[in-house]
Amino acid sequence: MNRKAASGLVLALVVVVGMAFRVSWNALRDVARAIGADEQASLLYPFVVDGLMALALIATLVLTGRDKTVALWILGGYTVASLLLNYVHGLVPALHAPEVGTLVRLADWDPAHYALVLIATSLPVGAIFFGSDLVAKVLHHRPAPVSEPAYERRADSSAHLPHTPVPAAHVGAVGSPSGTELPAVPTVSALVGEGADGVGGEDPHGPHTLRTPEPGAQEEDTRQAQFEEAELERTRQDARRTYAESAQAGRPLSARALGEAYGMSESWARKQILAVRDTSDSDSHHPHLVAVGGES
Repeated sequence: MNRKAASGLVLALVVVVGMAFRVSWNALRDVARAIGADEQASLLYPFVVDGLMALALIATLVLTGRDKTVALWILGGYTVASLLLNYVHGLVPALHAPEVGTLVRLADWDPAHYALVLIATSLPVGAIFFGSDLVAKVLHHRPAPVSEPAYERRADSSAHLPHTPVPAAHVGAVGSPSGTELPAVPTVSALVGEGADGVGGEDPHGPHTLRTPEPGAQEEDTRQAQFEEAELERTRQDARRTYAESAQAGRPLSARALGEAYGMSESWARKQILAVRDTSDSDSHHPHLVAVGGES
């Protein structure tokens, strides 16, 4: 609906509500006079009843949850009370413009008369209580934030890419004195992929060869830890072999270059280099490193 049509609809609603209030105002004024209200009080009485109805209606449009339910109950209660008093005004001719200060019975049956007088006199007091409560609820109301759907969050942002280790060929080609290059060092992700295929396939010694119909959560965690430890150990062995080959070629890799080649830290690579050197020093069968392709 366009703005002009919406404005016309709201204006028409205001006109209808104003005319309905004028009709109801006449009956409520006469009832107020009949229960002992003075001239000024009887003129203000309809604004108390129908005015609280308008306030409760606005509150139902703003509030949510339990507060909205309370506002609806107040709106319904005052609507029924106003309808009842208008109905009584139509049944009792003596209520039509009675003199100020003249008490008129609202019903011939005493219990009905007392009940109607109680309703008519309690509406102003209720308007003070319920009106204050509704205003406090509206002023302290905080609308709930609208959460974005998960698929719309950061739709334009690129996904985070995992770290891919740099092959040794990009760190620096390690070759023999004759110019031949060593084979490229396999990446850690490739090693993990190979290990996963081997474990799930033909390797009878893999950590996942023993399968149970429904393994528990603890078994799965243990197997996962064993698999990760096996892959880490395989990575350490490959890193040590790579460093040993580069040392044999006369161009040993630095700890930083070795760590970057396997996607690890420099301190991790330094430990692998120290392990290779300790093994070389303690190995009596290989007292010195031999260059690849050279003569011993």
